[in-house]
Amino acid sequence: MNKARRRKDIMRTSVTWISAALAVLVLTSIFVFVFKRGAGTFSWSMLKDDYWSKNYLVAFGDVPANDFALPDADNEDEFFSRKFGFGLADSVDKENNQLMVVTTISAMSPLHEGTITTAGPDQGKVMAIPLDARIRRIDYLDQDNNVKSTGLLGQDHSAEGAIGRLEQEATAIREIYFQSTGGGIRGSIIATLMLIGLTLLFSLPLGISAAIYLHEVAPRNKVTDWIRAAVEMLAGVPSIIFGLMGVSMLFRVTNLFGITTQSVLLGSFTMTIMLLPLIMRQTEEALIVVPSSLRMASLSLGASTTQTIFKVVLPNALPGILSATLLSMSRIIGESAALIFTMGTAISDSPKISQGATTLAVHIWTVMAGEQPNFELATAISLLILVLVLGLNITVKLLTYRINKKWQV
Repeated sequence: MNKARRRKDIMRTSVTWISAALAVLVLTSIFVFVFKRGAGTFSWSMLKDDYWSKNYLVAFGDVPANDFALPDADNEDEFFSRKFGFGLADSVDKENNQLMVVTTISAMSPLHEGTITTAGPDQGKVMAIPLDARIRRIDYLDQDNNVKSTGLLGQDHSAEGAIGRLEQEATAIREIYFQSTGGGIRGSIIATLMLIGLTLLFSLPLGISAAIYLHEVAPRNKVTDWIRAAVEMLAGVPSIIFGLMGVSMLFRVTNLFGITTQSVLLGSFTMTIMLLPLIMRQTEEALIVVPSSLRMASLSLGASTTQTIFKVVLPNALPGILSATLLSMSRIIGESAALIFTMGTAISDSPKISQGATTLAVHIWTVMAGEQPNFELATAISLLILVLVLGLNITVKLLTYRINKKWQV
Protein backbone atom coordinates (compact mmCIF):
# COMPACT_ATOMS: atom_id res chain seq x y z
CA MET A 1 0.00 0.00 0.00
CA ASN A 2 2.88 2.35 0.81
CA LYS A 3 4.48 1.53 -2.56
CA ALA A 4 1.25 2.26 -4.41
CA ARG A 5 0.89 5.56 -2.57
CA ARG A 6 4.51 6.40 -3.31
CA ARG A 7 3.98 5.70 -7.02
CA LYS A 8 0.91 7.97 -7.06
CA ASP A 9 2.86 10.73 -5.30
CA ILE A 10 5.72 10.41 -7.78
CA MET A 11 3.30 10.50 -10.71
CA ARG A 12 1.47 13.56 -9.39
CA THR A 13 4.75 15.33 -8.64
CA SER A 14 6.03 14.52 -12.12
CA VAL A 15 2.87 15.85 -13.76
CA THR A 16 3.15 19.04 -11.70
CA TRP A 17 6.79 19.59 -12.67
CA ILE A 18 6.15 18.81 -16.33
CA SER A 19 3.20 21.18 -16.46
CA ALA A 20 5.21 23.94 -14.78
CA ALA A 21 8.15 23.34 -17.14
CA LEU A 22 5.87 23.52 -20.19
CA ALA A 23 4.31 26.75 -18.96
CA VAL A 24 7.72 28.31 -18.37
CA LEU A 25 8.91 27.08 -21.78
CA VAL A 26 5.91 28.58 -23.58
CA LEU A 27 6.22 31.92 -21.80
CA THR A 28 9.96 32.05 -22.41
CA SER A 29 9.44 31.23 -26.08
CA ILE A 30 6.94 34.08 -26.41
CA PHE A 31 9.33 36.56 -24.81
CA VAL A 32 12.27 35.38 -26.92
CA PHE A 33 10.22 35.50 -30.13
CA VAL A 34 8.84 38.98 -29.46
CA PHE A 35 12.23 40.31 -28.34
CA LYS A 36 14.01 38.83 -31.35
CA ARG A 37 11.54 40.22 -33.88
CA GLY A 38 10.81 43.53 -32.16
CA ALA A 39 14.17 44.58 -30.70
CA GLY A 40 15.44 45.79 -34.06
CA THR A 41 12.50 48.16 -34.52
CA PHE A 42 12.21 49.23 -30.88
CA SER A 43 13.92 52.58 -30.40
CA TRP A 44 13.52 55.97 -28.79
CA SER A 45 12.44 57.47 -32.10
CA MET A 46 9.63 54.89 -32.33
CA LEU A 47 8.36 56.03 -28.94
CA LYS A 48 8.48 59.77 -29.63
CA ASP A 49 7.62 60.01 -33.35
CA ASP A 50 4.20 60.34 -34.94
CA TYR A 51 2.76 57.41 -36.84
CA TRP A 52 1.69 59.36 -39.91
CA SER A 53 4.29 60.98 -42.14
CA LYS A 54 4.10 64.77 -42.54
CA ASN A 55 4.79 66.68 -45.74
CA TYR A 56 7.20 69.62 -45.70
CA LEU A 57 8.25 72.12 -48.36
CA VAL A 58 11.44 73.89 -47.29
CA ALA A 59 13.01 76.81 -49.20
CA PHE A 60 16.72 77.70 -49.14
CA GLY A 61 16.87 81.08 -50.90
CA ASP A 62 19.02 79.95 -53.83
CA VAL A 63 21.93 78.82 -51.62
CA PRO A 64 24.97 78.44 -53.92
CA ALA A 65 26.99 75.28 -54.33
CA ASN A 66 30.17 74.70 -52.34
CA ASP A 67 32.84 72.00 -52.09
CA PHE A 68 32.29 69.55 -49.21
CA ALA A 69 34.57 66.70 -48.24
CA LEU A 70 33.34 63.16 -48.59
CA PRO A 71 32.19 61.59 -45.30
CA ASP A 72 34.50 59.13 -43.55
CA ALA A 73 31.88 56.36 -43.45
CA ASP A 74 32.10 54.09 -46.46
CA ASN A 75 28.48 53.30 -47.31
CA GLU A 76 28.16 51.63 -50.67
CA ASP A 77 24.43 52.37 -50.83
CA GLU A 78 24.95 56.11 -50.22
CA PHE A 79 25.51 58.73 -52.92
CA PHE A 80 27.03 61.98 -51.66
CA SER A 81 26.72 65.47 -53.12
CA ARG A 82 29.99 67.35 -52.69
CA LYS A 83 28.33 70.56 -53.91
CA PHE A 84 25.69 70.65 -51.16
CA GLY A 85 27.06 68.34 -48.47
CA PHE A 86 24.42 65.65 -48.10
CA GLY A 87 23.99 62.01 -49.04
CA LEU A 88 21.02 60.02 -50.32
CA ALA A 89 20.27 56.30 -50.44
CA ASP A 90 17.51 54.22 -51.97
CA SER A 91 15.11 52.35 -49.71
CA VAL A 92 11.58 50.90 -49.54
CA ASP A 93 8.83 51.23 -46.95
CA LYS A 94 6.64 48.51 -45.43
CA GLU A 95 4.34 48.64 -48.48
CA ASN A 96 7.33 48.22 -50.84
CA ASN A 97 7.05 51.80 -52.09
CA GLN A 98 10.31 53.26 -53.36
CA LEU A 99 11.98 55.81 -51.09
CA MET A 100 14.90 58.21 -51.33
CA VAL A 101 16.28 58.79 -47.82
CA VAL A 102 18.74 61.35 -46.45
CA THR A 103 21.63 59.45 -44.87
CA THR A 104 24.31 62.11 -44.26
CA ILE A 105 24.38 65.89 -43.82
CA SER A 106 27.65 67.78 -43.42
CA ALA A 107 27.98 70.32 -40.62
CA MET A 108 28.04 73.33 -42.96
CA SER A 109 25.51 72.03 -45.47
CA PRO A 110 22.82 74.52 -46.58
CA LEU A 111 20.23 71.86 -45.65
CA HIS A 112 20.56 73.04 -42.04
CA GLU A 113 19.08 76.48 -42.73
CA GLY A 114 15.81 76.08 -44.62
CA THR A 115 12.52 77.93 -44.15
CA ILE A 116 9.20 76.11 -44.07
CA THR A 117 6.86 77.32 -46.83
CA THR A 118 4.14 74.73 -46.23
CA ALA A 119 0.85 76.39 -45.23
CA GLY A 120 0.15 75.91 -41.52
CA PRO A 121 1.21 77.04 -38.05
CA ASP A 122 4.90 76.31 -38.79
CA GLN A 123 5.06 78.36 -41.97
CA GLY A 124 8.04 80.72 -41.95
CA LYS A 125 9.95 78.84 -39.25
CA VAL A 126 13.57 77.80 -39.73
CA MET A 127 13.95 74.07 -40.25
CA ALA A 128 16.86 71.74 -40.96
CA ILE A 129 16.33 68.71 -43.16
CA PRO A 130 16.48 65.78 -40.72
CA LEU A 131 18.31 62.52 -41.25
CA ASP A 132 16.07 59.75 -42.60
CA ALA A 133 13.87 62.36 -44.29
CA ARG A 134 12.13 60.91 -47.33
CA ILE A 135 13.02 63.15 -50.26
CA ARG A 136 10.24 63.56 -52.81
CA ARG A 137 11.53 66.44 -54.91
CA ILE A 138 14.55 68.77 -55.03
CA ASP A 139 14.19 72.01 -56.99
CA TYR A 140 17.48 73.57 -58.14
CA LEU A 141 18.88 76.19 -60.49
CA ASP A 142 20.99 75.09 -63.42
CA GLN A 143 23.76 77.11 -65.06
CA ASP A 144 21.21 79.05 -67.13
CA ASN A 145 19.17 79.95 -63.99
CA ASN A 146 16.40 77.63 -65.06
CA VAL A 147 14.46 75.88 -62.26
CA LYS A 148 14.62 72.11 -62.58
CA SER A 149 13.58 69.22 -60.37
CA THR A 150 15.04 65.88 -59.42
CA GLY A 151 13.94 63.14 -57.04
CA LEU A 152 11.04 60.69 -57.07
CA LEU A 153 8.68 63.44 -58.30
CA GLY A 154 11.30 64.93 -60.60
CA GLN A 155 13.47 63.66 -63.43
CA ASP A 156 15.27 60.93 -61.48
CA HIS A 157 13.81 58.07 -59.41
CA SER A 158 17.02 56.87 -57.75
CA ALA A 159 19.48 58.34 -55.28
CA GLU A 160 22.33 57.86 -57.73
CA GLY A 161 20.47 59.67 -60.50
CA ALA A 162 19.37 62.55 -58.25
CA ILE A 163 22.86 63.16 -56.82
CA GLY A 164 24.42 62.80 -60.25
CA ARG A 165 22.11 65.44 -61.74
CA LEU A 166 22.79 67.85 -58.86
CA GLU A 167 26.54 67.40 -59.29
CA GLN A 168 26.38 67.96 -63.04
CA GLU A 169 23.81 70.73 -63.41
CA ALA A 170 22.91 72.44 -60.12
CA THR A 171 24.34 75.78 -59.09
CA ALA A 172 21.96 76.32 -56.15
CA ILE A 173 19.15 74.52 -54.33
CA ARG A 174 15.85 76.40 -54.08
CA GLU A 175 13.38 74.05 -52.41
CA ILE A 176 13.15 70.51 -51.07
CA TYR A 177 9.87 68.67 -50.69
CA PHE A 178 10.18 65.77 -48.21
CA GLN A 179 8.18 63.61 -45.81
CA SER A 180 8.96 62.79 -42.20
CA THR A 181 9.72 59.17 -41.36
CA GLY A 182 6.55 58.36 -39.42
CA GLY A 183 5.90 54.92 -37.98
CA GLY A 184 6.06 56.07 -34.35
CA ILE A 185 3.62 55.25 -31.55
CA ARG A 186 3.66 58.51 -29.56
CA GLY A 187 -0.07 59.09 -30.16
CA SER A 188 -1.01 55.60 -29.03
CA ILE A 189 1.08 55.95 -25.87
CA ILE A 190 -0.69 59.22 -25.05
CA ALA A 191 -4.11 57.65 -25.77
CA THR A 192 -3.25 54.69 -23.51
CA LEU A 193 -2.25 57.03 -20.66
CA MET A 194 -5.43 59.06 -21.14
CA LEU A 195 -7.52 55.88 -21.03
CA ILE A 196 -5.76 54.65 -17.89
CA GLY A 197 -6.25 57.98 -16.12
CA LEU A 198 -9.94 58.34 -16.98
CA THR A 199 -10.78 54.70 -16.28
CA LEU A 200 -9.13 54.70 -12.86
CA LEU A 201 -10.82 58.04 -12.09
CA PHE A 202 -14.23 56.45 -12.66
CA SER A 203 -13.67 52.84 -11.59
CA LEU A 204 -11.65 53.15 -8.37
CA PRO A 205 -14.21 55.21 -6.39
CA LEU A 206 -17.08 52.99 -7.58
CA GLY A 207 -15.29 49.67 -7.04
CA ILE A 208 -13.76 50.54 -3.68
CA SER A 209 -17.03 52.02 -2.38
CA ALA A 210 -18.97 48.93 -3.46
CA ALA A 211 -16.45 46.63 -1.78
CA ILE A 212 -16.57 48.65 1.44
CA TYR A 213 -20.37 48.51 1.44
CA LEU A 214 -20.53 44.77 0.82
CA HIS A 215 -17.90 43.86 3.41
CA GLU A 216 -18.19 46.51 6.11
CA VAL A 217 -21.76 47.83 6.00
CA ALA A 218 -24.22 45.52 4.22
CA PRO A 219 -25.83 42.70 6.22
CA ARG A 220 -25.21 39.09 5.28
CA ASN A 221 -28.37 38.09 3.43
CA LYS A 222 -29.60 36.82 0.10
CA VAL A 223 -29.42 40.26 -1.49
CA THR A 224 -25.70 40.70 -0.85
CA ASP A 225 -25.07 37.10 -1.87
CA TRP A 226 -26.90 37.81 -5.14
CA ILE A 227 -24.81 40.94 -5.67
CA ARG A 228 -21.59 38.98 -5.18
CA ALA A 229 -22.79 36.30 -7.59
CA ALA A 230 -23.64 38.98 -10.17
CA VAL A 231 -20.17 40.50 -9.78
CA GLU A 232 -18.55 37.07 -10.28
CA MET A 233 -20.67 36.50 -13.38
CA LEU A 234 -19.73 39.95 -14.71
CA ALA A 235 -16.05 39.05 -14.38
CA GLY A 236 -16.52 36.12 -16.77
CA VAL A 237 -18.22 38.05 -19.58
CA PRO A 238 -16.05 38.28 -22.75
CA SER A 239 -14.63 41.73 -23.33
CA ILE A 240 -16.09 42.02 -26.82
CA ILE A 241 -19.58 41.94 -25.29
CA PHE A 242 -18.60 44.90 -23.11
CA GLY A 243 -17.59 46.65 -26.33
CA LEU A 244 -21.01 46.04 -27.84
CA MET A 245 -22.62 47.28 -24.62
CA GLY A 246 -20.49 50.43 -24.77
CA VAL A 247 -21.55 51.19 -28.34
CA SER A 248 -25.24 50.50 -27.75
CA MET A 249 -25.73 51.88 -24.21
CA LEU A 250 -22.84 54.01 -22.98
CA PHE A 251 -22.66 55.83 -26.31
CA ARG A 252 -25.88 57.60 -25.29
CA VAL A 253 -24.11 58.85 -22.17
CA THR A 254 -21.25 60.39 -24.14
CA ASN A 255 -23.83 62.03 -26.41
CA LEU A 256 -24.81 64.15 -23.43
CA PHE A 257 -21.32 65.69 -23.60
CA GLY A 258 -21.71 66.46 -27.29
CA ILE A 259 -19.60 63.50 -28.44
CA THR A 260 -21.20 61.89 -31.47
CA THR A 261 -18.56 59.34 -32.39
CA GLN A 262 -16.19 56.81 -30.87
CA SER A 263 -13.98 58.43 -28.26
CA VAL A 264 -11.49 57.91 -25.46
CA LEU A 265 -14.24 58.87 -23.00
CA LEU A 266 -16.52 56.11 -24.30
CA GLY A 267 -13.65 53.64 -24.01
CA SER A 268 -13.01 54.70 -20.42
CA PHE A 269 -16.68 54.23 -19.51
CA THR A 270 -16.60 50.74 -21.01
CA MET A 271 -13.36 49.82 -19.24
CA THR A 272 -14.85 51.11 -15.98
CA ILE A 273 -17.65 48.54 -16.18
CA MET A 274 -15.15 45.82 -17.10
CA LEU A 275 -12.84 46.59 -14.18
CA LEU A 276 -15.48 46.87 -11.45
CA PRO A 277 -15.45 43.09 -10.65
CA LEU A 278 -11.64 43.07 -10.44
CA ILE A 279 -11.45 46.13 -8.20
CA MET A 280 -14.32 44.97 -5.99
CA ARG A 281 -12.87 41.50 -5.45
CA GLN A 282 -9.31 42.71 -4.81
CA THR A 283 -10.49 45.44 -2.45
CA GLU A 284 -12.73 43.03 -0.54
CA GLU A 285 -9.81 40.61 -0.20
CA ALA A 286 -7.72 43.48 1.19
CA LEU A 287 -10.48 44.30 3.68
CA ILE A 288 -10.71 40.66 4.78
CA VAL A 289 -6.99 40.69 5.61
CA VAL A 290 -7.47 43.51 8.12
CA PRO A 291 -7.89 41.85 11.56
CA SER A 292 -11.31 42.20 13.17
CA SER A 293 -9.58 43.09 16.44
CA LEU A 294 -8.64 46.48 14.96
CA ARG A 295 -12.28 47.19 14.20
CA MET A 296 -13.38 46.11 17.65
CA ALA A 297 -10.70 48.22 19.32
CA SER A 298 -11.73 51.30 17.34
CA LEU A 299 -15.43 50.85 18.08
CA SER A 300 -14.76 50.17 21.78
CA LEU A 301 -12.95 53.51 22.02
CA GLY A 302 -16.08 55.31 20.86
CA ALA A 303 -15.37 55.70 17.13
CA SER A 304 -18.30 55.42 14.76
CA THR A 305 -18.50 52.83 11.98
CA THR A 306 -17.62 55.46 9.38
CA GLN A 307 -14.62 56.65 11.38
CA THR A 308 -13.45 53.07 11.86
CA ILE A 309 -13.68 52.36 8.13
CA PHE A 310 -11.83 55.47 6.96
CA LYS A 311 -9.27 55.86 9.75
CA VAL A 312 -8.53 52.24 10.68
CA VAL A 313 -9.64 49.75 8.03
CA LEU A 314 -8.80 51.56 4.80
CA PRO A 315 -5.25 52.63 5.83
CA ASN A 316 -4.45 49.00 6.67
CA ALA A 317 -6.06 47.79 3.43
CA LEU A 318 -4.24 50.37 1.29
CA PRO A 319 -1.53 47.97 -0.03
CA GLY A 320 -4.24 45.62 -1.32
CA ILE A 321 -6.10 48.52 -2.94
CA LEU A 322 -2.87 49.59 -4.65
CA SER A 323 -2.50 46.04 -5.95
CA ALA A 324 -6.00 46.27 -7.42
CA THR A 325 -5.02 49.55 -9.07
CA LEU A 326 -1.90 48.07 -10.66
CA LEU A 327 -3.78 45.00 -11.89
CA SER A 328 -6.39 47.29 -13.40
CA MET A 329 -3.69 49.22 -15.25
CA SER A 330 -2.35 45.96 -16.67
CA ARG A 331 -5.83 45.03 -17.87
CA ILE A 332 -6.30 48.41 -19.54
CA ILE A 333 -2.96 48.23 -21.33
CA GLY A 334 -3.64 44.75 -22.70
CA GLU A 335 -7.30 45.21 -23.68
CA SER A 336 -8.21 45.49 -27.36
CA ALA A 337 -11.54 43.82 -28.28
CA ALA A 338 -13.80 46.18 -26.35
CA LEU A 339 -11.81 49.25 -27.40
CA ILE A 340 -12.05 48.45 -31.11
CA PHE A 341 -15.77 49.19 -30.89
CA THR A 342 -15.66 52.10 -28.45
CA MET A 343 -12.44 53.97 -29.33
CA GLY A 344 -12.06 52.91 -32.96
CA THR A 345 -9.07 51.72 -34.96
CA ALA A 346 -7.95 54.97 -36.59
CA ILE A 347 -4.46 55.85 -35.36
CA SER A 348 -4.29 59.43 -34.10
CA ASP A 349 -1.05 61.32 -33.48
CA SER A 350 -2.88 63.95 -31.38
CA PRO A 351 -5.53 62.06 -29.39
CA LYS A 352 -8.31 63.91 -27.58
CA ILE A 353 -10.81 62.73 -24.99
CA SER A 354 -13.72 63.55 -27.27
CA GLN A 355 -12.27 61.78 -30.32
CA GLY A 356 -11.32 58.26 -31.30
CA ALA A 357 -7.77 56.95 -30.93
CA THR A 358 -5.88 53.70 -30.56
CA THR A 359 -4.26 52.26 -27.47
CA LEU A 360 -1.07 50.23 -27.79
CA ALA A 361 -2.96 46.94 -28.06
CA VAL A 362 -5.39 48.28 -30.68
CA HIS A 363 -2.44 49.81 -32.55
CA ILE A 364 -1.08 46.27 -32.99
CA TRP A 365 -4.41 45.12 -34.39
CA THR A 366 -4.53 48.08 -36.78
CA VAL A 367 -1.05 47.63 -38.28
CA MET A 368 -1.62 43.88 -38.67
CA ALA A 369 -5.12 44.10 -40.18
CA GLY A 370 -4.16 45.73 -43.48
CA GLU A 371 -3.11 44.18 -46.77
CA GLN A 372 0.55 44.78 -45.88
CA PRO A 373 0.92 43.87 -42.17
CA ASN A 374 3.70 45.73 -40.38
CA PHE A 375 5.01 42.76 -38.40
CA GLU A 376 8.14 44.55 -37.16
CA LEU A 377 6.22 47.45 -35.62
CA ALA A 378 3.62 45.07 -34.16
CA THR A 379 6.25 43.00 -32.38
CA ALA A 380 8.03 46.15 -31.15
CA ILE A 381 4.77 47.40 -29.59
CA SER A 382 4.19 43.91 -28.16
CA LEU A 383 7.62 44.10 -26.55
CA LEU A 384 6.70 47.41 -24.94
CA ILE A 385 3.40 46.02 -23.65
CA LEU A 386 5.09 42.92 -22.24
CA VAL A 387 7.66 45.05 -20.43
CA LEU A 388 4.96 47.33 -18.97
CA VAL A 389 2.70 44.47 -17.88
CA LEU A 390 5.65 42.51 -16.48
CA GLY A 391 6.73 45.56 -14.48
CA LEU A 392 3.25 46.08 -13.09
CA ASN A 393 2.88 42.41 -12.15
CA ILE A 394 6.25 42.39 -10.39
CA THR A 395 5.12 45.46 -8.47
CA VAL A 396 1.93 43.60 -7.48
CA LYS A 397 3.96 40.62 -6.26
CA LEU A 398 6.20 42.89 -4.19
CA LEU A 399 3.19 44.60 -2.63
CA THR A 400 1.56 41.25 -1.88
CA TYR A 401 4.78 40.04 -0.25
CA ARG A 402 4.93 43.14 1.90
CA ILE A 403 1.29 42.72 2.91
CA ASN A 404 1.82 39.11 3.96
CA LYS A 405 5.03 39.99 5.79
CA LYS A 406 3.31 42.83 7.61
CA TRP A 407 0.49 40.68 8.94
CA GLN A 408 2.77 37.79 9.88
CA VAL A 409 4.79 39.96 12.23
